[in-house]
Amino acid sequence: MTDRLGRADLHIHTLASDGTAGIVDILDHVERSTELDVVAITDHERVDAALVGRAMARDRGLRFEVVVGEEVTTLGGHLLALWIERPIRPFRSMRTTIADIHGQGGLAIPAHPLVPYPLCAQGFMLRRLLADEEQYRPDAIEAFNPTTLGRPWHQRVVRFADEHGLAKVGNSDAHALAAIGSGYTTFQGRTADELRAAIGTGETQHHGSFHATGSQLGTFRDQLRKYSRDARAGLGGRIRRDGSRRDLGYPRDHEAAAGSNPALRR
Repeated sequence: MTDRLGRADLHIHTLASDGTAGIVDILDHVERSTELDVVAITDHERVDAALVGRAMARDRGLRFEVVVGEEVTTLGGHLLALWIERPIRPFRSMRTTIADIHGQGGLAIPAHPLVPYPLCAQGFMLRRLLADEEQYRPDAIEAFNPTTLGRPWHQRVVRFADEHGLAKVGNSDAHALAAIGSGYTTFQGRTADELRAAIGTGETQHHGSFHATGSQLGTFRDQLRKYSRDARAGLGGRIRRDGSRRDLGYPRDHEAAAGSNPALRR
C-alpha cells in the first residue's frame, strides 16, 4: 500500500432522496473506481439508506468505510449531520439542529455555505453560532462543493473558515455516480475514526474540481425521470393497496432491518 493521505467524500445522495443511483451501485462504484477511504451517505431528511450502506460495506468486507449521515433542511440552510444513528428532525433553527446532532454524538457541518440562496447558511448566522456555547457551534465547514453555483463563492468560504478557525472539508454533493469524489477531503490516516479526529483538530484539507457549466443538466434530467417513477410507484401502491412503493435503491432484506426502527420508517 502506498503511503498517502486518506481521502473522504462526506456528501453523497442516493435514490432514497434526490440521487440517481442506488446504494449497491454507489458502493460498487466507490470500491472499483475511486481512491476514497471513507464516504458518507447523506440523503435529505432520512438515514435508512446510509444505515443499509454501512451494513453492506461491512458485510462485504469493502476496503472503505461508510459513515451514516443526513442532509438536514434547517430554517437557516442545509446542514450535514454525520456520525449519527437516527434521523434529525428538519425545519427547525440551525442552532437547535446542531444541538440535536451533538446530542447523538455526531458532527454538524454547514453544506455549500455562504451562497446567497435560501438553502445555504449565511455568514451572519454562522458567526452567531460560532460565538455561542459549544453545543451550538458547527464542527467544520464545507469549503469545497463542486456545483456551478458554488464556484463564485468558493474563496469567500475558504477565507471565512480561516478567519474563524473552522476545519475545512471538501465534498462532491454527488447526485450521480460519476460525480462521487469530484470533491474530497484529505486527512492523516485511512479510517473514519482518524478522519473524525482530523476534523476535530482542524487538520483536514479540501480538494476537487468544479463541474463545467451545463454539465449537470444530464443529472437534472435523470432526477426528473426518477421523480416521475417515484410518483407512479407511490400512486400504484396506493391504488393496489398491496404495500408496494417507490424503489429506494437498496436490497429489501437490508431495508427490513433498517425498518425495524420505527424512527426510520418514512
